[in-house]
Amino acid sequence: MVTARRLCQNIGMKNATRPQSRLDASLLSDIPPFSKLDARQIREVLDFASTRRYDEGVAVFEEGHDADRFFMLLDGYIRVVRITPGGDQVIALHIPAGQLFGIARALGRTTYPATAITAAQSVVLSWPTRLWDSFLTQYDGFATETYKVVGERVGEMQSRILEMATQAVEQRIACALLRLINQTGRKVANGIEIDFPITRQDLSEMTGSTLHTVSRTLSAWEKMGMVESTRKRIVVLAPHRLVELSQAG
Repeated sequence: MVTARRLCQNIGMKNATRPQSRLDASLLSDIPPFSKLDARQIREVLDFASTRRYDEGVAVFEEGHDADRFFMLLDGYIRVVRITPGGDQVIALHIPAGQLFGIARALGRTTYPATAITAAQSVVLSWPTRLWDSFLTQYDGFATETYKVVGERVGEMQSRILEMATQAVEQRIACALLRLINQTGRKVANGIEIDFPITRQDLSEMTGSTLHTVSRTLSAWEKMGMVESTRKRIVVLAPHRLVELSQAG
């Protein structure tokens, strides 16, 4: 997201919390949930915010901890991770730049329902949760955009549950790759690359399959000229073939 990256140039590189006084409020005007606020309202919201840069693989917050802050991703990508009763890790969602996350209060919770881990170097704004209700009442556009995001994520989770219940493993992997290139893909010379580091283990945790199955499937698709993959990068060469696979049967 160009706007977010312009903001990040203003923030600096240190991995520490910083005040937002140097940020130009107009740079946020196209980013939900700020897009329906005027410049004065954006400035008011930013005055309460802190920012922090995270390295890849760092937990912004952890499942079950008190939800004392809510967040917006300015740059980078976030993996939302759940731990099963058996101790297995499941990747529930990926969140791209320009979206709120950690909005436990919007779900009626006082603790975080999942862990948020950076999938790449990321820059994050955050606010104390005690401000949530006042933001909703004072800034109508903020509320509208927030609950739009909640609805979209609920819809995505319902789709994921349906996939897990009804689709074969190859279909689930195809759906996961299509979802990622739709959300975070960037065009490269030979196809569409998922724009953050992703491993075969990550794909297995997204699709409820084994690492062996994901590796075997991607290797077969590489021979068929559908994808290219390295240790942490995946390029989809033939998205239409993945669409056909995802809809098979």
